[in-house]
This record gives sequence, C-alpha cells and structure tokens, in this order.
Amino acid sequence: MIDVDIAVIGSGSGNSLLTDDLADRTFAMIEGGAVFGGTCLNVGCIPTKMFVHVAEIATAVREGGRLGVDATLQGVRYEDVRDRVFGRIDPIAAAGEAYRRDGDNVHLLRGRARFTGPLELAVEMRDGTTEHVRAGQVVIASGSHATWPEDLGAAAHREGITIHTSDTVMRLPERPRRMLVVGGGYIAMEMAHVFSAFGTEVVVSSRSGLLRHQDTDIAEAFTTAAREQWDVRTGTVVTDLHRSDEGISVTLSDGSVVVTDVVLAATGRRPSTQHMGLDLAGVEVHDDDRIVVDEHGRTTAAGVWSLGDASSPFQLKHVANHEARVVAHNLAHPQDLRSFTQSAVPAAVFTHPQIASVGLTEEQARAQGIDVTVKVQQYGDTAYGWAMEDTTSLCKVIADRRTGHLVGGHLIGPEASTLIQPLIQMMAFDQPVAEMVSGQYWIHPALTEVVENALLGLDLNPSEDLSESPPLA
Repeated sequence: MIDVDIAVIGSGSGNSLLTDDLADRTFAMIEGGAVFGGTCLNVGCIPTKMFVHVAEIATAVREGGRLGVDATLQGVRYEDVRDRVFGRIDPIAAAGEAYRRDGDNVHLLRGRARFTGPLELAVEMRDGTTEHVRAGQVVIASGSHATWPEDLGAAAHREGITIHTSDTVMRLPERPRRMLVVGGGYIAMEMAHVFSAFGTEVVVSSRSGLLRHQDTDIAEAFTTAAREQWDVRTGTVVTDLHRSDEGISVTLSDGSVVVTDVVLAATGRRPSTQHMGLDLAGVEVHDDDRIVVDEHGRTTAAGVWSLGDASSPFQLKHVANHEARVVAHNLAHPQDLRSFTQSAVPAAVFTHPQIASVGLTEEQARAQGIDVTVKVQQYGDTAYGWAMEDTTSLCKVIADRRTGHLVGGHLIGPEASTLIQPLIQMMAFDQPVAEMVSGQYWIHPALTEVVENALLGLDLNPSEDLSESPPLA
C-alpha cells in the first residue's frame, strides 16, 4: 500500500495541481494513457494547431491570386510537417514524465486506476502488476476520449478496417489521397481543413448540420464556406463499409457510396470515467458520464475532487486549467474555498474560416427573455477588410438593450480567435458596452475595428430601473 496525501488521476491539467502551496504534500500521479501529459499536449489542442498553421499557409498561397499574388503551391510535405510537430511535442511529454518520476514527493504510477473503496485505489500497471494507493484526498482529472457510433465500429471490426480518431490521424505514415470525415463538430471541421489544405480529397458526412451549436448566422456562413472547400453531405450517417479494390467503400444513409483511403470518426468525446469503480467511492455521475461536482470541484464523496473533461460541461483546455488552479487552491486552503467561474467561457474552431464565440447565441438570448439588440459587422466594411478583399467574414455581437451589457459575441473569419478577446474581457469584467467601446483607443486601420464597429452599431438604451431584468443563465 502506497500512502499519500493526494492522489491525482490524470496527467493533463491534473499535473498542474502540484503547486508550491502543496509542496509539503506527498502525491501519487496516476496516468493510464500511452503518453504522459494528457489530451491537449499529445493528441489535441497543440498538435492540431501546429498542423492548422501549416494548412493556413498553404491556403493563403492558393488564394493569393485574388489579391494579385500569382503563386503556386508545389505541395505540402506531410511527413516533414508531422515529424516537426511531434519532434517538438514528444520530447516535452517524455520530459514531463521524467520530471515527475524523479520527484521526491511524487509516486508516478503508469497504469489505470479504479476505486476499491473510499479514498483507496488499485492501479493496474502496464507491466501487469497492481499497486494499491491510499490517499487523504483524490482528484479525478482523467479527461475524455474519442467515441464513434457503435454501428460504424462494428462494421469496421468485421472488415478489419481501422477507424481513425484525432488520437491517430495526425500520425498517419503518409498523407492519404482521400479521406471521409464522419462528424460535423469542431474536431471534424479542423481536420477537414488540415487534410484538404494538404491536398487530400475530403468528404464530410454529418448527421445534422455543421457546427450546429454555433449561432445560426455563424453556422450558416460556415456551411456555405465548407461546401466550397469539401464535398459536404449533411443529414447522412454511415450505414455500411467494406474493403474494395479501390479502397474503403462507405455507404451513406442517402444511398451514396464514398470510396476513401481513411475514415476519420470525429463524432464526439466522452468523459473517461467508466470502469473506475466510482460507485465504490460514493462518486455520482451525470447521465453523460460526467462526474457530479459542486462549484468548488468537490464530488459527492468526501475527499474526492474532479476537474476538466471528467466533470466539466466545457471540454476546453483553458477551462480545465482554470479548474485545476481552483482545486489546487482549495486543497491547500480548505477554509478559504474558491469557486469555478463558468461565465464568459470562450471557444474557437481553428478551421477555415476560423470561428470564435463567447456567451449566448441570439437564439439563446431571446429564449431567456432578454431585450436583445444585435449588430452584424462585415469585415469587408472596414479598412483592413478592404485590404484583404474580404466578402464573407463577420462579427456578430448581442447585447441586452436595457442593461447596456454584452451577452454574446461571435466571429467567423481571419484571426477570429484573437479578435474575440475584447468581447471576452467585457463579459468577464461586466463592462458596459459604451464604456468599453468609447473609453479606449482602437487602432486604425487594424482588424480590431471590426469589433469596434460592431459594438458601436448596437442599439442600446440602458434603463434606470433594472430590477426586472432577467438573469443570465
């Protein structure tokens, strides 16, 4: 039995729990994955964006002609790109693991953890042995994993066909000539952009619309752009697949057949909380397998905490990092508990065109009874938009007319993930629109004028009596 003060399950954001405030505690760091460091570092945010940056350069070369730049893309050296990406990332993961292995107050256990009782764990190690851990506190930061429809998995298994996910598709031995992307969410759209820009023929099959959780104006604008880049088949699912002389033949629910070399399933991610014996620890879960936590990160079991994708409704690395900071503080200062902040949570989709959002969509704001005022600002109506000859990108802001405060912001176009930041700031610090837009300089003719002009276009009439204003969800 290994006795420690704190056991942490998961080496992604959970690795951030080992702070100076907890330097006098002993830890068990438990990681059951193939590599150390979690999803973001190894198979998620970081490698995908390193691929996306190359895809953006390739796309810019192809599109240069409309601006008078006659350039030819000779090709993207996929193997070189892949090796550069993971030549940077893999050593970081290895160094992180070595650092924890050498720590004086840390027991690094490379295996899968399951509860055997309150605050007791059995860790099935990769070498086949089992280690037992008893802890004063346990933090579940086990993250999430890619999933795909059971029918798709069964058909692929029958035919001996590999279904790729974001875990594996970036390490393909060579760039495929053809790819079927199954899904219409952010991972699907990012990978469609990457491989299409690299020269792969991409077909997208999505059960519903593309990026359907985005504001309707944004989703519609993106769908139009996507159809110009890829063969998009919305309202379809895979009904069968088998090997053929031409490759992998995939039958869709509309009766069409797609012949491809690689099938990428990007249909969602599920919290990695199964088979952990949570019931033996008294830890309750939601219907979607997320662990139930309160605003401080405490589960329903005394001494057990959770953070990140294992429990959060936001599968976002910046949210997991925030929650790790909160839980670390609470472990060190149990008499001064801090709470998770879940307002003004932004997200971006690094596809083409890029998308970023924060707060409510227009539909959500109206459903909450907010007296909505909306402004849609085209990039092309600003000076820098003229420079780019942009005709499709836009910034949409949504405010409460009576309070004068922003309730949502959405962008689609170049640098959307950067341009969203002033809108995040407004919402996070509860700044009135008038104060934000008029109380500072906005550089002319920078692209940020898109945001400035959108805010200036809102029809605001703050009321003196706000007692009856509906609360934001």
